[in-house]
Amino acid sequence: MTDQNVKKLKITLVKSLIGRLEAHKSCARGLGLSKIRQTVEVLDSVENRGMINRISYLLKCEG
Repeated sequence: MTDQNVKKLKITLVKSLIGRLEAHKSCARGLGLSKIRQTVEVLDSVENRGMINRISYLLKCEG
């Protein structure tokens, strides 16, 4: 695969992690998110999609 064929997702944390389940905090950290309004780009993989689905109520996701 070349860089042009790799699909990325832009993820923004829009709600606080305070008081959330530890598993949900771990998913956010795994995606590289730690602060509100922080945006990261992650690869569109099955593993990342699973973490995004688990904490979708905390995120804004753009394709």
